[in-house]
Amino acid sequence: MESSPRLLGKTAAYCSIAMLVLIPTQIIIFSLHQPPTDAKLWFDLFAGNWLLGLIEMDLLYLIDNTLVALVYLGLYELLKEKHRALMQIALLLGYIGIAAYYSSNGAFELWEAQRNYAAAGTPMEQQTWLTIAESLILQWRGTAFNSYYILNGICLILISYALLKSDLPRKIGIIGLVSGILMSIPSTAGIIGLVFSILSLIPWMVFLALLYKPLRNMH
Repeated sequence: MESSPRLLGKTAAYCSIAMLVLIPTQIIIFSLHQPPTDAKLWFDLFAGNWLLGLIEMDLLYLIDNTLVALVYLGLYELLKEKHRALMQIALLLGYIGIAAYYSSNGAFELWEAQRNYAAAGTPMEQQTWLTIAESLILQWRGTAFNSYYILNGICLILISYALLKSDLPRKIGIIGLVSGILMSIPSTAGIIGLVFSILSLIPWMVFLALLYKPLRNMH
């Protein structure tokens, strides 16, 4: 039977590879299908293709965050001997942020609202479900979402600092630091936030690729 650190390291390594597949997939889908701009258009999307509706509501991003949580745990195991307190703080902030993101996402609630809208018998009932949908969409990019962005940016900065102080190649820590700084500005912060969120994906993907070997070989 494999030791716990080795099993954790291999799991985190495979999660990093899985994200390298999911992230480009998300980019391709969003470039081909822009998210709707209001509740009625969201309902039309779910009615026509419920799976695409869930993906546009960040279904793949929900999966990403589960994978990120496992990568964080692997990095904690990798770096805890020399930087236990720093990694504990980073892990706490990262997990609070991920939990906040899950609470902000209303993908399945919006799908259910669409089905109730379709089954509504009167215009007044339909308007009620449209109002509920608008509330879900507003919450999706609200306080919890912005908290997720900022806390995970800080988490990555702290992890990158620990990597810079470790025996691993410095380029891993530097690239992670760049990604963390870019991630610290939420995508909801206008044009700057949108540009930073897109740019952060480049160093983030390089960071994940560079982590595969150290995590995979962890004992």
